[in-house]
Amino acid sequence: MPKRVALYLRVSTTGQTVENQRHELEAVAQRHGWQVVATFEDAGISGAKGRDKRPGLDAMLKAVARREIDLIAAWSVDRLGRSLTDLLTFLGELHAKGVDLYLHQQGLDTSTPAGKAMFQMMGVFAEFEREMIRERVNAGLSRAKANGTKLGRPARGTEKDKKKAAEWSRVHAAVLEARAVGKGKVKIAKELGIGVSTVDRIVREAAPAG
Repeated sequence: MPKRVALYLRVSTTGQTVENQRHELEAVAQRHGWQVVATFEDAGISGAKGRDKRPGLDAMLKAVARREIDLIAAWSVDRLGRSLTDLLTFLGELHAKGVDLYLHQQGLDTSTPAGKAMFQMMGVFAEFEREMIRERVNAGLSRAKANGTKLGRPARGTEKDKKKAAEWSRVHAAVLEARAVGKGKVKIAKELGIGVSTVDRIVREAAPAG
């Protein structure tokens, strides 16, 4: 029985086209004897956007959850996401349902022994990245406390200002805690209902110098 394959196509701007990706991946599927059962597209959408802003990716992952696909084929790793953490989260969802991934430009096929080994190596590097983030954030917090720095905005005289300061301190702490366990800035911003620039500023302020 041929392997059921879904193609995922994405371009960042409306001036680009997914047709080149489509033709190349269809040719790959034909050479391997795969059956293309679905094609999902996100045209004019940045890879930095989350699943909720990428309808093609969302529909594809729903098809994965329904076990309608055996393998996903994409032109390149950057078609899926812009960070190693995002990619590993995506791969985790695929592997939980027994679905493999083929990346044409990187020559990665997780259905092969070499592809599985590469996937495991990527997991090691992602864990290293999370540990480095955790160490930097914790070091920043320790440095701030040692210097007598109070986290968050200082409270002013009015009760309203004090409530704002308390809320800011809560958000500040929540951002650093989420970052320490390896969450991405976009995900943190979405969960807390704040801007990515605010998350970035909080993380920068807490990080140790140098």
